[in-house]
Amino acid sequence: MSAATPYPAAAGPVLTLTVNPTVDLCWDVDHLTDVGKNRARVRSVAGGGGGINVARGVARLGGRAMAVHTAGREVGSRLNSLLDEEGLDHLAVGIAEETREALVLFETASGRSHHIVPPGPRLDEREGQRLLDTLGQAIGTSRYVVASGSLPGGLSDDFYAAVARRVGAAGSRLVLDTSGPALRQALAEGVFLFRCNRTEAADLLGRPVRGFDDALAVNAQLLATGAAEIAVTTIGALGALCSTRHGHTELRAPPPPGKLISDAGAGDSMVAALTERLAAGDDPVAACAWGVAVAAASVLTPGTEPFDREVAESLCRDVGIRLRTG
Repeated sequence: MSAATPYPAAAGPVLTLTVNPTVDLCWDVDHLTDVGKNRARVRSVAGGGGGINVARGVARLGGRAMAVHTAGREVGSRLNSLLDEEGLDHLAVGIAEETREALVLFETASGRSHHIVPPGPRLDEREGQRLLDTLGQAIGTSRYVVASGSLPGGLSDDFYAAVARRVGAAGSRLVLDTSGPALRQALAEGVFLFRCNRTEAADLLGRPVRGFDDALAVNAQLLATGAAEIAVTTIGALGALCSTRHGHTELRAPPPPGKLISDAGAGDSMVAALTERLAAGDDPVAACAWGVAVAAASVLTPGTEPFDREVAESLCRDVGIRLRTG
């Protein structure tokens, strides 16, 4: 797709939706042992969950973002306080059950991260409806809405499909990044952009997704069925395939300048980067190339720590771009 194709800049901030947010506790340990105590040091405490992470990434890249999310009980209050202290624009919808906490454990001796995430609270239908209504009221002039992350128990599998209808009725574009039965129903409704990793892609395709050929099969299926106008399948360290009605483009990840530490935030970082550039008016391939670079930068940091923008900019020059001819 050429840069001349109209992708007008967003009038309002990128709006994100996080149905099942977290308070992320990031701890460091020297070496995990199965005998005695493991002494830990607190590295960071921050609000998290797909949409919140995307909003943070958009803001970090110089864009404007507003996060809509649930918040329940004491952990929900802490989540709100953390986002306020961070200066991230957000709108909380209260729920009856406790917001979840997640633990990111970084073992300094091995350089490995362990991301431990509980399922979270259950929402009832009234809470889900309140969340939908709040989202609809918050869209305003936002041209892009990102729905990212898992659904908690209690909500029906058509929740993200209902989100797609709300976003479409407002004249905005939905960027979706989720999995499971809720994903299939949302895709049946149709979305503007769908980003999936190789696990989610394999579930849609019915076989493992190991490389660009498999990713092309997934994306072609998504476009042919009208599930998405833009399909982006990420293939781990290989990079991503970006597909539109104009064709399929391989975006090969640049060689990492350091040791890969954690991929916990790579997907959210990529979605943040590509949405921020789409909102600024870039074409999908250029936006996706930037997303691959930002994802590559994010795996160089422990746990869910923010990526280094300067590192991402240097990596972007080395993203390999190749148009598929078949």
